[in-house]
Amino acid sequence: MSVSIGLGLAQYPFASSRKFWRWIELCEGGDVDSIWQTDRLVSLQPMLEPMSLMAALAGGTERLQFGMNVVVLPVRDPLVLAKQCATIDYLSEGRLLPAFGVGGDAIPEWRTTGRSPATRGARSDEMLEIMSRLWRGDEVTFAGEHFQYSGARISPLPIRQPLPLWIGGSSRAAIRRTATLGTGWISGVASPDRVAPVVAAIKVAATAAGRQIDEDHYGAGFPFRFGSWDEPIVERSATAMARLPEVGDARQFLAVGDEHDILARIADYRAAGVSKFVMRPLAVDGADFVEQTRRLIETVIPVVHGERTATPAGQTGDPSRGREPVNRG
Repeated sequence: MSVSIGLGLAQYPFASSRKFWRWIELCEGGDVDSIWQTDRLVSLQPMLEPMSLMAALAGGTERLQFGMNVVVLPVRDPLVLAKQCATIDYLSEGRLLPAFGVGGDAIPEWRTTGRSPATRGARSDEMLEIMSRLWRGDEVTFAGEHFQYSGARISPLPIRQPLPLWIGGSSRAAIRRTATLGTGWISGVASPDRVAPVVAAIKVAATAAGRQIDEDHYGAGFPFRFGSWDEPIVERSATAMARLPEVGDARQFLAVGDEHDILARIADYRAAGVSKFVMRPLAVDGADFVEQTRRLIETVIPVVHGERTATPAGQTGDPSRGREPVNRG
């Protein structure tokens, strides 16, 4: 099984675009597998729009993969979204990791756009079918409850065939979508004990549907910090996370301490069936965000990606261990 570590970006912590690109350069040169952007169209805090960011990364990087964690399907148009994904994958020579969800009940986009969350599942199902067919090169005529197309086609097609299709969420519907349509699954905000039963349920449902999700196509994300639990930023994050029913005990979700504490949290998720990680630095500002990333690159990523073995604190790892192949979707 190939295990890979990517980095997630939610709120934009950088004082300028140049500082953002320096962070990307650090990731590009530091064996980070992928960059994942949270989708939020309406926010008071600075947040980048994921499709625009993915397009910029296609031209601004050569190695990194990139995905959206996750695009909220019902607030977008399936033809436009399919065309965007195909274009980005084509221009990046196959480095896009499309990931989709239906959106939570409380996201502000419902109220702002006048849409109802009541039909988000049905809209998403139609969108996934339409986009999958377009990515294959089909001429799509579709008469659904929410979308109607006659003779729709796109070109150029995505480089990768089939284009990876990651599904987010842990509901029964999300499990069904992953098992019947997806090529991968990525959790939301969830601790390892909440992730494990979802992974198991997807495997059962996929088998029943005559399909199989690759073992290295189960993903999860969690915040990390090289620091201590009594730091104000950690205390605030732990308090906020503890309010979420998907998390429960924040100390079983956040990874705080040194590299061994972070590696231990990764091991918890691996035991739950996860092999693709979207890790989010807990940082007070842009400079701290970069420093947290740098420490992850220097101490954790080489262990997980196999360049050296994990060893107890104070001992030296074995640099002779070979790198496992990078997961490409």
